[in-house]
Amino acid sequence: MLRSAFVVIGLVAAAGVLGPAVSAEELPPPGRWIPRDAVVSLEITRPKEVLDLLLDSSLTEAVTNHPAYKQAIVQPGFQQFLGVIRYLEVQLDTDWKAGLKDLTGGGVAAAITTKGVVLVMIDAKDAKLLAKLWDIISGFAKNDAANRVTSTEYRGVTCWEFGDGRSHAIVGNRFISANKPEGLKAVLDLRAGSEGDSLLALPAYRAGKQAVGGQAAASAFVNLAVLKQHPAVQGAIHKNTNPMAALLFGGLIDAVRQSNWLALALKTDGQALTLETTMDGKQTGKSELAAFARAEKPGEGILPNLEVPRRIAAMSFYRDLHGFYAAKDKLFPERTSGLIFFENMMGIFFSGRDLTDEVLSQFRPEIRFVVAEQKYDAEIGVPQIQVPAFALVLKVFHPKEAGELMEEAFQKAIGLVSFTSGQKGVPGLIVDRPTHADVRYTVAYSGRIRGEAKGPVSMRYNFRPSLAKVGDYVAISSTDGLVCDLIDALKKEVATSPKPKSEVNSLVEVDGTQLSSVLAANRNALVRQNMTEKGTSKREAETTIDVLLGVVKLVGSVTLSLGEQADKVQARLTVKPNP
Repeated sequence: MLRSAFVVIGLVAAAGVLGPAVSAEELPPPGRWIPRDAVVSLEITRPKEVLDLLLDSSLTEAVTNHPAYKQAIVQPGFQQFLGVIRYLEVQLDTDWKAGLKDLTGGGVAAAITTKGVVLVMIDAKDAKLLAKLWDIISGFAKNDAANRVTSTEYRGVTCWEFGDGRSHAIVGNRFISANKPEGLKAVLDLRAGSEGDSLLALPAYRAGKQAVGGQAAASAFVNLAVLKQHPAVQGAIHKNTNPMAALLFGGLIDAVRQSNWLALALKTDGQALTLETTMDGKQTGKSELAAFARAEKPGEGILPNLEVPRRIAAMSFYRDLHGFYAAKDKLFPERTSGLIFFENMMGIFFSGRDLTDEVLSQFRPEIRFVVAEQKYDAEIGVPQIQVPAFALVLKVFHPKEAGELMEEAFQKAIGLVSFTSGQKGVPGLIVDRPTHADVRYTVAYSGRIRGEAKGPVSMRYNFRPSLAKVGDYVAISSTDGLVCDLIDALKKEVATSPKPKSEVNSLVEVDGTQLSSVLAANRNALVRQNMTEKGTSKREAETTIDVLLGVVKLVGSVTLSLGEQADKVQARLTVKPNP
């Protein structure tokens, strides 16, 4: 029973929702009682918004109606937990939702210090209810022979220990818990002493709070200046061994190197959640690790994501490929084997042309990706595993020259695939040049194997590599269906000339509904994979996959952007659930 009671308290702390009550002592902001050496701190200042989203939304309804949830609540452990909840409802004379809101209406703060101290502070909206709950918890502890309950007085406050090394205290309507006794004493020392030794007095913390603003339901602060002194963190941000990671996240890594603090803000808008991350370091064009990811000239920046039917995801980046690869010797002084292999392969496809000055110099920094669910030809059949179509769209400086360059490389790649397929006894790719919307494109498709059985066809029928040129764009797609949709989208874009976004260098959008459709189409394959890799039974695998499908189906859309606002690096993640 004691363990279950602590679970309840743990849930309250994790929810971060204890609120201020009228008490003899007017409590300061939590940052005033958190030691200055805190590396990470978390504050939930608008718990009602968080609780409303978790307890009274369509998201909650969808979770509780899911078969996996209904199966979980009949398990003995969960029933025991519900028994504890019902007991507390009777003792506290409230239902659990109202009690949780009363106990957590003023906010929660948590912090980790350089000394390994973990602090939690919870401000209750109803101080009497908090005191009553604490009497129940301490009563459980005293009646449990396995626990040694002790209490001591420190600076006029009673501090409790239950034999697990943790210390707890209540000051007014604020519950304080620390994983070490000295951690609680440090809090009480700050309460009795000056503000100078508190987190609130740290300039970086104040700057982070200002960046978060007053509209956040929750916020977090990370002292990067201290965190970066850790050897593991230093190695992570100063070693560039993965060219692809450097290309995608180079600007972000450079910002971390230059920043002293990082602040996160969680905002709610209806049922939509937005997480904003801000750092004080500025991306500068002087750094090779950031120059290729930042638009320096007016009117340059990422282009809007392309809209195509059945779109699962779309990505838009501003990346100067020529500038990135020209700086490879500085970025990667110890050349990786993968990079050397890449250069050798590109030499074959581009007939020995210099990859930096003759190939990558053709491409503008505006780069886009598109992923879409396929619509299969009934005459060919549906593959056993349905792979979404994907495409890369590049903008070029010289359309004719770049188009011929890409066409040559594409034809060589198709020839290489056909050659290796022939060695395996599999039909190669047949090249065709059809026309769509007055644009002639190249497509390579797989021939049928003689005597191939009817029904679900081989996975290779997911792919019909295609290449198209529209204006100053080159689109390389895994299927001709997607390349035709891109031709339509690019022709519209050429006609409208959309305005670039210079303040953003990366934009990713995901459609959860379309993604769940693809996963549902592959449910049987996912179940088999789970059984093979995890060694589970079919029923267990089906339950796991159905939970995954249910979670994905709840998500309407996800948007992630990275850029610079007001001379500070900012990332923004927005999740909108399905209505």
